[in-house]
Amino acid sequence: MTAKKPAKPAEKQPVKAAKPKKVEQAPKTWVDNEFEDGLDEELELELDDRRISRELSLIENLKHESEVDRKVYFRELFRLQTELIKLQDWVQHKKLKVVVLFEGRDAAGKGGVIKRITQRLNPRACRVVALPAPSEREKSQWYFQRYVPHLPAAGEIVLFDRSWYNRAGVERVMGFASKDQVEEFFHDVPEFERMLARSGIILIKYWFSITDQEQQLRFLMRIHDPMKQWKLSPMDLQSRVRWEQYTKAKEEMLERTNIPEAPWYIVEGNDKKRARLNCISHLLTMVPYQDVPHDPITLPDRVFNPDYERKVLPDHLYVPSKF
Repeated sequence: MTAKKPAKPAEKQPVKAAKPKKVEQAPKTWVDNEFEDGLDEELELELDDRRISRELSLIENLKHESEVDRKVYFRELFRLQTELIKLQDWVQHKKLKVVVLFEGRDAAGKGGVIKRITQRLNPRACRVVALPAPSEREKSQWYFQRYVPHLPAAGEIVLFDRSWYNRAGVERVMGFASKDQVEEFFHDVPEFERMLARSGIILIKYWFSITDQEQQLRFLMRIHDPMKQWKLSPMDLQSRVRWEQYTKAKEEMLERTNIPEAPWYIVEGNDKKRARLNCISHLLTMVPYQDVPHDPITLPDRVFNPDYERKVLPDHLYVPSKF
């Protein structure tokens, strides 16, 4: 009699992992969408800073990360921008006149700070002045004449993206101004700024400083980035060649124009995020301000006219909906 073979043990079937239950999120409200849209404006600027082409992978490896945590940066930026709105209200309420000069190395981050300052302010109360090269007529004028029309009236803040200090910097280094003109500028500018102070203008002067290597990296990024090439002018490229000349010009300028009525404040610009927060935070301390009391705002009811009929406009008047 043949012995029966022992039965094979039944193979264990693999236990299927239970599918995680989908957590249904509540649909976003209109308020949620509006709030996110406001944050996206800053996010777009942030992404613009992070964009980089494949050709720049080596440079990206060399570039340092910001020492400011991203969440901390956004939280502090929004807090400071809220305070800027309060400052703007105070300037309008007290009819103050504020001028802020932004000077410094090319690619040192002046434009980024100016964007964050003005991002949520009323452009009628806070405006940016960035003058082009002077015309032949303007070259024949008193040097400060082209800047005077842009000074603020009561209740205004004016940010100069480069200012009359062009004469002590680019005009001097590039040979656009003679030695006599530069010397005359150094003689005149302290009294000109004292006149502004006596007229009631609050004058604040910032110099943005970066290292030689950091400027080189930022210039290379602009060269390889089609969306940033417009930022590079022939004058910017010459600032690389004449780095030491610009350094000497800056040192003399700071020494001869740092007056009690309008002192210079230096912003370290290698870390863009840190520079923005530090500059805005400092600016808020330069103009003592308080909350301005506002009457409560109530939205009035819409008036409905039963006889009104909205006209149907022809299709060709509308922008095509491509997105």
